[in-house]
Amino acid sequence: MPGLTEAEYFSSVAQWRARLKAREISAVELAKAFCARLEALGPRYNALALPLTKRALSKAKDVDGDIKIDRWRSALQGIPFAVKDLLSVAGFPTTWGAKPYAAQVFKKDATVVSKLDSAGAVLTGKLSMVELAGGGGYRYPAASLFGPGLNPWDLGRWSGGSSSGSGSAVAAGLVPFAIGSETWGSILTPAAYCGITGLRPTYGYVSRSGAMALSWTMDKIGPMCRSAEDCGLVLQAIAGGDSDDPGSSGKSFYFAPQYARKLTDLRVGYAEVDFNGWAEPAARPAFEKALATVREMGVKLVKTALPEMPYGLAAGAIIAAEGSAIFEPLIESGKVDELADKNQAAGLKAGLNLSAKDYLKAMRIRTLVQQAMRKIFTEVDVLVSPARFGPASKIGDRLDARPPVSPLPKDRGMSDLGAAGNLAGLPALCLPCGFAEELPVAIQLVGRPFSENTLLAVGMAFQERTDWHKRKPKV
Repeated sequence: MPGLTEAEYFSSVAQWRARLKAREISAVELAKAFCARLEALGPRYNALALPLTKRALSKAKDVDGDIKIDRWRSALQGIPFAVKDLLSVAGFPTTWGAKPYAAQVFKKDATVVSKLDSAGAVLTGKLSMVELAGGGGYRYPAASLFGPGLNPWDLGRWSGGSSSGSGSAVAAGLVPFAIGSETWGSILTPAAYCGITGLRPTYGYVSRSGAMALSWTMDKIGPMCRSAEDCGLVLQAIAGGDSDDPGSSGKSFYFAPQYARKLTDLRVGYAEVDFNGWAEPAARPAFEKALATVREMGVKLVKTALPEMPYGLAAGAIIAAEGSAIFEPLIESGKVDELADKNQAAGLKAGLNLSAKDYLKAMRIRTLVQQAMRKIFTEVDVLVSPARFGPASKIGDRLDARPPVSPLPKDRGMSDLGAAGNLAGLPALCLPCGFAEELPVAIQLVGRPFSENTLLAVGMAFQERTDWHKRKPKV
């Protein structure tokens, strides 16, 4: 690739920022290098939806003009990035990963894209995703216009959904950071499977204007990066109120981990069974070592468990009802049958038949979940558990047929934290913590609403003591 060594493609945002400020490399040189790498290697992982090289080089030229006169706009100025293909980029296709929308073009950039452009970041491309972000429920990783997301650590394994391209691209050093989205696991899963750091922000922190909707009350947009520090730098640029998003919290985010509470003052909730019972046997040593590292950081570990509730059923019902309502025109037109995964098409159709009574029951349960999580966070400041209980699945495996650990633990621990956290709109940070079967595994930190600085401070302390986030696959 032009101008850079293989190792340099895995540099952090902070490292590139320092080199740009020192005039060691220009924004145009950086953009050319990453654009070439994304175009050359993106298809290897089915990660590239659309290259935007011409746009990137034009932006990079403008950035170099600013740098020449010492006009510094943000920590992301001149840094290449790419976005999940559910975010609109004016004048270019936004496919949502699905054949029926392959020629769809919007006239306006998504708010997140506009914010990053204003910050001086350089958009190099759009990244592949599971069709319609998984709306309706998909059975195979191949449920995408671009094919199954392939994991850079093992091309026979999945990169995770639905932000599959974002996970692969960051892990393979095709971009320093990417933007993904999560309704129920779509940032944390690919981050965990690909060995990168992903941040699911508090619901409403980041505008979804210009993003495909799957669930109006659960969709969230966030950064997928090489480190917790990078996630904080990106979140600062993309967070903030937006009148074009009815779910916007109206809050801005300032990355200031130095002002977070001391680690020794923090109470971190955990459930032992998550690490040695629900976790797949091959992953248990890595998870238990990660928990030991958290303990060594000086926090107070507190045994915690989620109350018994139908978390998954409630989340599934809400997403099904809202997703099918959103895609009703697609369903009624019959074009839903063009989706790659027939199980997904059937699920979207079935969602139209979900009764108002069942949807309202799910929303009532959601209120109870939010109350329960508020109670838990009166006793602890952060929750820690495995982000996923094992490494990435094989590309040909059915996603709904992966065998659970046997025998199933009697204690639920916090095994439902993914569903509970998304129902309650809580932030979560995914941190690589080791390997199982030569594939990455990760832990997640979950906190109160708008406690991202605390999560990032804990995540940075964890990454100061480990180097898992610095490991890179053979590309």
